[in-house]
Amino acid sequence: MTTRINLIGALVASCATFASATAQQAAVQLTLKDHRFIPAEAHARANAPLTIVLRNLDPTPAEFESKALRVEKVVAGGAQVSIEIRALAPGRYRFFDDYNEASTFGFLIVE
Repeated sequence: MTTRINLIGALVASCATFASATAQQAAVQLTLKDHRFIPAEAHARANAPLTIVLRNLDPTPAEFESKALRVEKVVAGGAQVSIEIRALAPGRYRFFDDYNEASTFGFLIVE
């Protein structure tokens, strides 16, 4: 019985740690309007996972893409998506709208 109680206690502690880590995950807010990212440079903490929340205020779809971040996600016009990003080393990571790459891009600055 003691082993079972210890196992249950360990499981509860593990769940609490996971919930705490998830609650502390940073979020970066980006908006896409007139085929431009706002802000064009977003900042995040190094060595910590983060969520990019992207709102597309344009009526047309966009494809958030970054080879450096290893992510590709389509967001419909007028919609919002959340993009989970692994912990990153310090650096400057380029992202863009794959449908308008020449004019619609930005950078995630990780410090």
